[in-house]
Amino acid sequence: MQTPFYGHVRQYESIKKEIDANMNEVLMSGQYVLGPMLKRFEGELVKYFGTKHAIGVGNGTDAIWLALMAMDIGPGDEVITHPNTFFATAEAAWIAGCKVVFVDCDEKTRCIDPAKIEAAITPKTKAIIPVHLYGQCADMPAIAKIAKKHNLKVIEDNAQAIDAHGGTFKQGELSDATATSFIIQKNLGCFGDGGALFTNDDKINERVRKLRSHGSVKRDHHSYGFNSRLDDLQAGVLSAKLKHITQWTDTRIKLAEQYTKGLKGVKSMSLPYAKPGYRHVFHLYVVETNVANKRDDLVNFLVANGVDAKTHYSIAIHKQEGFPWGKEYKIVGSVANAEKNAASCVSLPMFPELTTAEVDYSIQKVLEWDKKNS
Repeated sequence: MQTPFYGHVRQYESIKKEIDANMNEVLMSGQYVLGPMLKRFEGELVKYFGTKHAIGVGNGTDAIWLALMAMDIGPGDEVITHPNTFFATAEAAWIAGCKVVFVDCDEKTRCIDPAKIEAAITPKTKAIIPVHLYGQCADMPAIAKIAKKHNLKVIEDNAQAIDAHGGTFKQGELSDATATSFIIQKNLGCFGDGGALFTNDDKINERVRKLRSHGSVKRDHHSYGFNSRLDDLQAGVLSAKLKHITQWTDTRIKLAEQYTKGLKGVKSMSLPYAKPGYRHVFHLYVVETNVANKRDDLVNFLVANGVDAKTHYSIAIHKQEGFPWGKEYKIVGSVANAEKNAASCVSLPMFPELTTAEVDYSIQKVLEWDKKNS
């Protein structure tokens, strides 16, 4: 038996008629960039997400640095995030010209630890970028309280957490902007690159709309800007998928529960922590090995036995060989939790079209490895 990691084709086949109809509508309209399908999808995002504005951009990385630029955050400024996430979060801040300041993650959620943030704040600090890692929201009430106290901006990176929420808050309620990615691997994914920025701030909305399109919102009128637009074909794909996202999330949660129940009692690894009251959408189902230097052995064992396990963010950002920023980043305090997470994480197959039999097979193979390594 085989358990694949991705279900892109299965998902397409499940709503093929809806996706094809939207793509055909775009093709026949002859308007493929900043056309009516993108406008429609942005309206659907506003209704779904609950913010005042939604702006489609080229990708999730652009969404972050465009937000920073729209807030006049750039060279000489510092932004705080954590290093056990995808490279793009820090990269986007660097593109905007900022110095990236890394603090540790929470030991349980693996999201940024609010208790570590204040020690990293200096007169140059302008923003905090919490990442809703693996599909679970960071502690936004605590982060928002710190930001208000120190007059800082907050940009949520929810590339992994569409449809997630906290116990008492929705994404976007406690921040200045929320950036997301629509690349195919995400819970809401298109057939190429794509992203969006959500905000309730009229000024941020106006500036990002100009920045994404050569500084223009009116034909032949331009100011300083770039080229970062979500095209209408991708918007059509996403519009069709958005209608199913809540159902797909519910299925992910059920599959995660199946994993957790089946793996209860393993000794060689820890299982994901879902914060009580939070809606963890399980973009990834991540276990962490607690046997020294055995993470790659687990991955290799699973892959050799037909379970397409992977690692995600297995090298903390500040330890990347190609990390080019020199003095343009710093670490405040210990980041031991983040480094441990990066060094021990293993992602088991997780997508809503997985069958319960495939999950059971994955569980069986993980248990086999656990028995040999406990």
